[in-house]
Amino acid sequence: MTLKECKKEEKADREFQKKFKFEGSINILTQMMVDPAAMEKRGGGKNLPLRRGEILDVIQFTNQDQILCRNSQRRCKSVGAEALPA
Repeated sequence: MTLKECKKEEKADREFQKKFKFEGSINILTQMMVDPAAMEKRGGGKNLPLRRGEILDVIQFTNQDQILCRNSQRRCKSVGAEALPA
């Protein structure tokens, strides 16, 4: 990983911590795959765009309806729990 990529990742992590008022380091709890039968969603606001079969890093289980996730482009937003299989 180059220095430029490291700085870009650090900046994205700082923005995430500021946006979600997240303190401490970002730890990945688990990885989950979006349900292949789920509808693809564009996202927007506080929701992450979803593609069928995409692998997401789970950062925090916020409540029963929403999960805080990060996708492959390092975008962090909430995902509806119905899109991820139990």
